[in-house]
Amino acid sequence: MHALLVEDDDRMARALGTALAQRGHTVRRVGRALDALRHIREAEFVLLDLGLPDLDGLELLRRLRTVCDAPLIVVTARCEERDIVQGLRAGADDYVVKPFRMAELMARIDSVRRRTDPHPGRSDPAPTGPRPVRSGDVAVDLASRTVTVAGAEVRLTRREFDVLAFLAARPDEVHSREVILDRIWGDAFLAASRSLDVHVAGIRAKTGRSGLVRTVRGFGYQLGCPAPGGPGGER
Repeated sequence: MHALLVEDDDRMARALGTALAQRGHTVRRVGRALDALRHIREAEFVLLDLGLPDLDGLELLRRLRTVCDAPLIVVTARCEERDIVQGLRAGADDYVVKPFRMAELMARIDSVRRRTDPHPGRSDPAPTGPRPVRSGDVAVDLASRTVTVAGAEVRLTRREFDVLAFLAARPDEVHSREVILDRIWGDAFLAASRSLDVHVAGIRAKTGRSGLVRTVRGFGYQLGCPAPGGPGGER
């Protein structure tokens, strides 16, 4: 894997670069947003610090997501809930706050890679996927990873689609928060478990169907049957 490391602190960059290299990855390190934009198309994975000298990291994240869909983890000292929410909404696949344990970060990288690999552990062509799951006027195509609302495609972040696809694959079941976090994030006890709520809110807002994901109070979520502009179910 070729990683793009966007980090302006030399000491931190050396530590991260060494850890990645020890795991067999190649690394290009840049310290400025302009250089990140220049090299993003070659990246298979991105580690992004938000405290950059030439551009706010969140703005850079939004720009990167317009040209690249590579797995991306924010690694930053910003620990306020507002920053975490904004980072996830802008398209980060995970958000790690400094200081962190290097082994934990490497594990999170492996988890994100597994969950964003379209054909894990296989080189043969993928078989034809199942028919899209329909709920009201929303269609979730698990094979092509697309969502349409009233026939128009809606762009979700990778993680938003993962959450919706998980619910859509088992539409008659109610899924606990712990199960969703474990299946999508690889951690049932994710410290920033607010991530799940943020992504559910993103799904509802972008589709314009607040009832598409039904909240089961005190337990978790289920795929709903939405009406245009209808309220989200809660019970």
